[in-house]
Amino acid sequence: MSVAAIVLVVSLIVFMAIGIPITFSLGMSSLLAIILSKPLSITLIVTKIFAGADSFPILAVIYFMIAGELMLQGGLTKRLVALFRKLLGWIPGSMVVISFITCAFFGAISGSALATTAAIGNVMYPEMTKDDDYPVPFAASIQAVGGTLGTMIPPSLPLILFGCLSGTSVSSLFIATIIPGLLMTVIYMVTGLVIAHRNGYGRSDQKGTAENRSFLTVFREAIWALLSPLLILGGIYGGIFTATEAAIVACIYSLFVGVFIYRELDLKSAYRAILDAAKSSASVMFLCCCATLFGYCMTVLGLPQLVTQAMTSVIHSPVIFLLGANIIYILCGMFVDATTAILLVCPLLYPAASAFGIDLVQFGVITGINLSMGIVTPPFGGCMFVATGLDRRIKLEDLYKGVLPFCLTGLLGILAVTYIQPLSMFLVSIMK
Repeated sequence: MSVAAIVLVVSLIVFMAIGIPITFSLGMSSLLAIILSKPLSITLIVTKIFAGADSFPILAVIYFMIAGELMLQGGLTKRLVALFRKLLGWIPGSMVVISFITCAFFGAISGSALATTAAIGNVMYPEMTKDDDYPVPFAASIQAVGGTLGTMIPPSLPLILFGCLSGTSVSSLFIATIIPGLLMTVIYMVTGLVIAHRNGYGRSDQKGTAENRSFLTVFREAIWALLSPLLILGGIYGGIFTATEAAIVACIYSLFVGVFIYRELDLKSAYRAILDAAKSSASVMFLCCCATLFGYCMTVLGLPQLVTQAMTSVIHSPVIFLLGANIIYILCGMFVDATTAILLVCPLLYPAASAFGIDLVQFGVITGINLSMGIVTPPFGGCMFVATGLDRRIKLEDLYKGVLPFCLTGLLGILAVTYIQPLSMFLVSIMK
């Protein structure tokens, strides 16, 4: 390994350890490596940073963020909640099930974990705690864990980034993650119900089933929200439009429904939605730009090839490799967000996965499911930070305890997706 390669890796770790934001850490460590390496030229900095933003598939990240904000402001979220309360409100502990199902539906529209926790949490958390039927830490934990379904259910923003990095079809990744995403939803629902039943939570859930309105009325109001994932995912899987074009369609659809159907989206709320999405997407794009420069430096300095050779020489079984990849992803998820982990770790791991004969579509799903759960694993879980903003009574240390059972059962789902290939590849083989 060259001096420049060592400096690239060590300086990144040092910069992050002393508290420099990850985006600037990537840029600064890349600059040091460029200065010390003859194959790298300082004139490449501008072109590689521009290349990180000049990507058609990455546009989907921005537009799905906008679509999620427009749906939240336009009233689609609360109508989904009302419908599922009408359908499932008779079950003791039903608010747990409703939270996870609604998160899955919203995730099928927005593709963002943090947006899902914020959108569904702002509706479901007050409903769960208003009669003291659910303790505050438990109700908040449900919203935090439910947010991770936003990136486990397609369209998933981490999967878009993985597809851009590895050259894997984003549409295939979306198809492959449908069954694993539904599996994780069921695992979380069962875990939540077991905890609720053991502790006697939610015994009076049957009191509020969509405000005594008829099912037909509630369904008629929610039909436009239900059509959103069908329009987005159906268009992608049917070959009508790409993931990026689907994100734009989602924005137009959300705007139309919010303004002309539900009439809750005015100029002020639309501006707020676009501004919030702009802030989120700007930080993601800046990170992508610096990560592209960092990834180019790694490639030129031979780090991916070095990691691949090291892993194939030490590990001789794809089973052991996948177990090691899961451990790496889980550890990364504990300390950095999914976007950062994909941009940093995937360029090192997916070449090794190819060398072991692992389909990159399956490996992408494993990556997405792992890092999605990482958004709620202590100590740095983005969805937990969003959940603390739902109520001043919520303490982060209580959330750590609340999400732990879901993380443990979620590991079972991750192992199932990792080693039972048909879970991710069955639908892909049918669609081909």
